[in-house]
Amino acid sequence: MVGEQALHDYVLYDYWRSSAAYRVRIALNLKGLAYESRPVHLLREGGEQHAPAYRALNPQELVPCLCEGGRVLTQSMAIVEYLEETHPAPPLLPADAAGRARVRALAQLIACDVHPLGNLRVLQRLETQFGADPAARGEWMRHWIAAGLQAFEAHLADGAAGRYCHGDAPGLADVLLVPQVYNALRWQLPLEDYPRLHGIHAACNELEAFRRAAPERQPDAPPPA
Repeated sequence: MVGEQALHDYVLYDYWRSSAAYRVRIALNLKGLAYESRPVHLLREGGEQHAPAYRALNPQELVPCLCEGGRVLTQSMAIVEYLEETHPAPPLLPADAAGRARVRALAQLIACDVHPLGNLRVLQRLETQFGADPAARGEWMRHWIAAGLQAFEAHLADGAAGRYCHGDAPGLADVLLVPQVYNALRWQLPLEDYPRLHGIHAACNELEAFRRAAPERQPDAPPPA
């Protein structure tokens, strides 16, 4: 896994159900960049992300991790913005400063305020320290995802959204939204209260870049039940 010769310019250390890794897969696909996926199973044998070889790549012991030659990039938002700066076409950010601020705010709403509360290590801590059973963890997840999606839906009413979160081309906010909606559906949160968001999610998933990044299409995804 770690240290093997790369087949492509980019190597993505990935986990099929990681929403942070999902974002990077979408961004790579939208940019038309080929990459090699190297799965890091977050549950097997206590979590492969804690193995010394992987820890040497990412001391935080999280996915994703993107390697390009001798360069190691961590944190999904930083990775996506790096790809945007090094491969500016097609753009994931608007040309105007106000538009970029709006899109980044939508993206950070998910990346900074929603996603951390549902991170695997947070759920594991809820279980080990506070005795949260599966039902309690599900309630926790639905509460925080709903709070975030309600705010996201309200922001979409400002008139700047089109077919996608900002206008009629997919961008950074969509890259963050789609994996979060996947999490919402996984935790059985209904989407009827978020009609704008729901429509944008559907539009995104008409694009091969989003479909190819879907968790169930990853090489480490378990076979359908």
